[in-house]
Parts: sequence; C-alpha cells; structure tokens
Amino acid sequence: MSLPRENLPHATVAIVIEQDNRFLLVHEFCDGRWVYNQPAGHIESGESVTEAAIREAREETAWDIKPTAIGGLSVYHAPNGISYLRTTLIAETTHFHPEQPLDDGIKEAVWLTYEDILDKKDSLRSPIVLKVIEDYRAGIRYPLALIYEHR
Repeated sequence: MSLPRENLPHATVAIVIEQDNRFLLVHEFCDGRWVYNQPAGHIESGESVTEAAIREAREETAWDIKPTAIGGLSVYHAPNGISYLRTTLIAETTHFHPEQPLDDGIKEAVWLTYEDILDKKDSLRSPIVLKVIEDYRAGIRYPLALIYEHR
C-alpha cells in the first residue's frame, strides 16, 4: 500500500553550531511569525545528509561548515499537519561569506548564548530547537559514521 506523498514525513537536517559559548541560529519568517531555528532544511533527492547540512548552512547563514558529529534524530508533528524526521548534525564553522545574501524569509543569522535562547523560548520554531541544544550541552554526540548512505 502506498501512502499519498503529503502523508509521508519530510526528511530534514538541522545543524547545531557553537562557537565562543554562542549558538548560530537563523531568525526567519515561518507560518505568519518571526521565529528562531537552527540552520535547517529539507534533504533534496540524491543529496546526502551531510551535503544537505553544508548547503543549508551556507544558504541560511553565509557560513561554510564542517560536520563533526550527529546530535540525534527527532520526529516532530507540526501544527500544520506535517510530520518531520529531522537529523541534527553538529558542526564547526570554517569560513564566512559576508557578501552572500541569505535565503528568502531569513532576516538574519545570529549568535546567541544559551541564556538568550531560553529568553526567546516562545519564539523558537519548534521545541526541538531547544532540545537539541540541551542535548549538545549534555555532551550527546554520535559519530558521523552512523549514517550509511548508498548511491
């Protein structure tokens, strides 16, 4: 039995990036309001999870990144009726491109402390944003080799 495409979970990737006790988030317009989220997006057909993370980080923050670990997997059943299977990667920045425009709908990329993020808890895109940061702070990490991709 085949389910209609709209009933299938969306495969997404998000990236936790911490530098100097600050986390890189994007301030974006989503579902009629301004929210904060990790750099994130859909994994495109034929694209690996790490390739998607590198692309999304560059498009949304103007930073080149190097994924270093997996933060975890999350399932989110959004209020809009869509379910998301989200792979969170942990990465470090390698190069900033200040001249690069950010994706449509993104106001800015911002570096926020954990305390700043707690203060903005009601403005987070989903509860997963804070959860994966707290997991990261607790030292939860898995090797990238956990992801097997066959082409």
